[in-house]
Amino acid sequence: MTDAETDAVLDALFATIEDRRDRLPEDSYTAALFTHEKGENAVLEKIGEESTEAILAAKDDASEELIAESADLVYHLLVLLAMHDLTVDDLRDELEGRF
Repeated sequence: MTDAETDAVLDALFATIEDRRDRLPEDSYTAALFTHEKGENAVLEKIGEESTEAILAAKDDASEELIAESADLVYHLLVLLAMHDLTVDDLRDELEGRF
């Protein structure tokens, strides 16, 4: 996957997260995270859970599981950014500044 394709995937995922935040469809897990039903604490708990699962997968040298848990972690981090009105571009800018 090229850098542009990776950016496109992250941008599309983040756009979907923002759409769910704005429209709050009843059947959406993502939308539920933005409501009082779950809220920021649920997202923070998921970040902790997915981080732990990624660590365990890495320790077990379970590559496929590590990828899956990392994807879950990135998704929940993107939700957290959206909750705080931050964007993927904000994240890119920070990473670019560090690079």
